[in-house]
Amino acid sequence: RASSTTASPRAFAARGDAVVLLARGRAGLDAAAAEVRDLGAAALPVVADVSDFRQVQAAAERAEAELGPIGVWVNNAFSTAFGECRQVAPAEYRRVIEVCYLGAVHGTRVALDRMVPRGRGVIVQVGSALGYRAVPLQSAYCAAKHAIRGFTESVRCELLHDGSGVAITMVQLPAVNTPQFDWVLSRLRRRARPVPPIYQPEVAAQGVLLAADRPRRKEYWVGGSTVATLLAQRAAPALLDRYLARTGFSSQQTGSREDPLRPANLWHPVDDEDDHGAHGRFDGVAKRRSLLLRARVLLTGRASPARPPAGDHGASRAGRPGT
Repeated sequence: RASSTTASPRAFAARGDAVVLLARGRAGLDAAAAEVRDLGAAALPVVADVSDFRQVQAAAERAEAELGPIGVWVNNAFSTAFGECRQVAPAEYRRVIEVCYLGAVHGTRVALDRMVPRGRGVIVQVGSALGYRAVPLQSAYCAAKHAIRGFTESVRCELLHDGSGVAITMVQLPAVNTPQFDWVLSRLRRRARPVPPIYQPEVAAQGVLLAADRPRRKEYWVGGSTVATLLAQRAAPALLDRYLARTGFSSQQTGSREDPLRPANLWHPVDDEDDHGAHGRFDGVAKRRSLLLRARVLLTGRASPARPPAGDHGASRAGRPGT
């Protein structure tokens, strides 16, 4: 599990919303569901791989049968492969796209099929600054995040054309301190790490809640580093190319050597038997708040989702099948 797969459900649950969680790893799912229930909210963990449309569809049917209409759907599926382009196999590229991009497509389609006839609902895509500005060593992931942004813009236009009451928005995140860097498929010589500055999962969750609460805004940028990256890309993309060519390799690796034999989650879950929690190994340096996001909350109201209409439950999550 990672950024919004544990922290966001806890935040939704704290508001009294029922939460449905989708992922491949049974132990991780059960632990996340237990955290939701500890806060007094209903939780439904569903083992599913969001790269399979039929599994997502079946999960949504079960969610509505057991908990009622879905009010908010969050697409947050993650998987990647670290390495230079020539080191990543074509099948690995395909798998990353199937999970990250098609996972969001499948979740969005399933949510729309239920929300559009009712004339209400919110879809939140968890994006990344890397969906605007790619970095070296993550070409598969960056491509998937770019694709999600284009897909979301197209769907938003369609909903506006139809005058639909359904809203779709994105949250563009910075680097987040999650366990993904311990189980990601990596061809690097040294252990992978997020590009600093790093933020805690709870900051990401606050961004997701704000987007769910005020989804008519096209997207939300979380973290000063996200803003700086996006503005630099607009102002001087060629200069940023050279900067990342010089710094992008070392900034994504620690001083420790990578273990080529450790488990990776690209093809199989690593939390099927053991839960790894929401936080990674960077608690000592991760930021606990985003001043930019805090300012947005103060200007627009609480970063918590508006209550769904009676009969709707708040959050169904296409959570990280890459775990």
